[in-house]
Amino acid sequence: MIRLVLIGDGESPHLLKWTQALASPALAGRVTLWVVSSRGFLPGFDAALPAERRLALHTHPRFAGGNAALLRTLPRLVRWLRGVQPDWLAPHYLTSHGTLAWAAVRLGGIRARLAGSAWGSDILVTPARSRVLRWLTQRVLRACAVTTSDSRHMADRMRALGAAEVMVFPFGLEALPPQPVDKDEALFFANRGLEPIYRPTEVLEVFAALCANWPEARLVVANDGSLRPALQARAAQPDLAGRVQFVGRLAPDVQAGWYARARWYLSLPASDSVSVSVLEAMAHGAIPLLSDLPANRELVRDGDNGLILADGERPARARLDPLAARAAAIGRAQREWVAAHALFPEAVAAYVARLEAQR
Repeated sequence: MIRLVLIGDGESPHLLKWTQALASPALAGRVTLWVVSSRGFLPGFDAALPAERRLALHTHPRFAGGNAALLRTLPRLVRWLRGVQPDWLAPHYLTSHGTLAWAAVRLGGIRARLAGSAWGSDILVTPARSRVLRWLTQRVLRACAVTTSDSRHMADRMRALGAAEVMVFPFGLEALPPQPVDKDEALFFANRGLEPIYRPTEVLEVFAALCANWPEARLVVANDGSLRPALQARAAQPDLAGRVQFVGRLAPDVQAGWYARARWYLSLPASDSVSVSVLEAMAHGAIPLLSDLPANRELVRDGDNGLILADGERPARARLDPLAARAAAIGRAQREWVAAHALFPEAVAAYVARLEAQR
């Protein structure tokens, strides 16, 4: 039985998903789990893990760095960890939580190994912001006995920064959804955050180009963010009026319904690793139209099972016609790929086996 402490943001559904997987009946008898949150905890943690095995530090970390308040919690964290006596500390997001875990071992004397999980910008963006942040990222990666990445591209960057062993698996689905039965061939769906990093304005412009001379084409935009008012103003202009529906943040079952109905899925962020939203869309048989990022090219072969769009590209509907003609076959192949490579419980079981092997 390994004694494992997750360290991350307990108000993130991503950390909740890791907690649920590691505390699942499938891993009973192999893992005893504790979780430390730099902030508080989502309500879902109550069902996933007893309160006595959780610690909320109630800080407000900025994941780009400069988190003096988080580091000031180190004495409290070390006292708590001494009572736990973990075998492994597993920080998620290496710039902030990785630094805290490294400090607990290096400065606090906690006798545990580090298994760090990168989430994206902590590797792809933050190390380039300053020499100090690059040094800090390198220090954390070199201290980890094992690390995880959700894309080959990010794993290569982690190795270049000093990571010794990187396990690569997508932050995938808990289970394969039902086979969709009623696709709307003219329906597009987008559900990334309405913030600049996800470029939702570009989503609207690409859709506007695709739907020209296609009266039936519609776009459903889920999620929310600071750009929503500007996006709604753009969608009210004559070329898009009546074609774009903003539905806000959705419950998982409602979102699954849109995935299942939509033939096309738009995701055009400026920076990303392998996105669980894209994996969900693929599992529901939606054909992805993605920005030209290395991680996206791990999922989509341009013109074969989706489109990879260059910055500023405004594709015509004709680019979709060959994909539409093979849509059913593409959907089946995508579901098979997700089933084979992107189911999260299987990946977490392999992760636990790797930690067990290093005891």
